[in-house]
Amino acid sequence: MKTAKLVMGIVSTVLTFVVMFQSCAVGLGEAILDEGGTSGGAGMLVAFMMLIAGIVVIVTRQSKGGTIFCAVLYALAGVIGITSRGLFADLVIWGGLCLIFAVVCVVSAIQLGKAKNTQELPKEEVK
Repeated sequence: MKTAKLVMGIVSTVLTFVVMFQSCAVGLGEAILDEGGTSGGAGMLVAFMMLIAGIVVIVTRQSKGGTIFCAVLYALAGVIGITSRGLFADLVIWGGLCLIFAVVCVVSAIQLGKAKNTQELPKEEVK
């Protein structure tokens, strides 16, 4: 699972720039059309959450707490992405990807918890 979380963090960090670029373009389009939409701003928020979660998941690959934090952040980004669709139709795709990453983090946290429970305590050396 450590490798999957590393790949997930790298993909998330790289896709942050794609989402951010699209969000800026949509925000500009919403301003020009004067529709009062908020999907550009929501896309920026999703991009920042993806960036933070991607960095944290890379750094805390072996930590259960860090993995839970990333799961919550990815889930929140996913919900925001799916519910804030306006002019930015691709935001649903990025939100769905964030929800998939959240599920992977939850599974990883469960596996880390089971591994910690079944791990034997080190035996003390007798002098």
